[in-house]
Amino acid sequence: MNGLDLMPLFRGLLWTITLTGGAFLIGSVLAVPLLLARRSRVWLVRFVAMSVIQIVRGIPPILWLFIIFFGLGMGFLPVSPFGAALAGLGLIAAANMAEIYRGALSSIHFGQFEAANALDLGRWSTFRDVVAPQAFRVALPTAASYLIGLMKETAVASTIGVTELAFHGKQMSQLTFRGLEVYALVGLFYIALSLPVAWASRAADSRLRARVAR
Repeated sequence: MNGLDLMPLFRGLLWTITLTGGAFLIGSVLAVPLLLARRSRVWLVRFVAMSVIQIVRGIPPILWLFIIFFGLGMGFLPVSPFGAALAGLGLIAAANMAEIYRGALSSIHFGQFEAANALDLGRWSTFRDVVAPQAFRVALPTAASYLIGLMKETAVASTIGVTELAFHGKQMSQLTFRGLEVYALVGLFYIALSLPVAWASRAADSRLRARVAR
């Protein structure tokens, strides 16, 4: 827009993308052992995993960032604003992705496992060739929606000093006194990030459905 320097917003955009991608990757990986614990045959392990998931999901993201940065970071384990945001959002992503994985696995009919057993498939072959493709197809739309939501949640990282998109938007608004224009631009940036994720998710889902149908 006329008279506005957009470079700070582009720099913030890069930090938003980095924070979103990093937190989602951490969450996707940590969700696997959390899921295994959630589905354990040992009730105590299941109870602990369920409790962790409920506690993590029940506390607002901004409070987790405050706990890590102002609590642990200031007293026990010094951490940068970006590191605290990455840890907090990654932890939240792990709890949410574990539930997404669990829902996807629960959607697979038990007959699929019986059929694999009848074909004398090993546990790894059953998971790789039977369970994983179906579970991935079920989990993909929900995971993509969560990724978009996570990207918007990164805005809370500005409260602890992470110079992401919302942080630069606030600074630019205060410096230029053109808040409506600035925040409209920030909103367009978030939309521009969300649309490719939604499109890629729909395209991948269509391909997977076509492959299953063959």
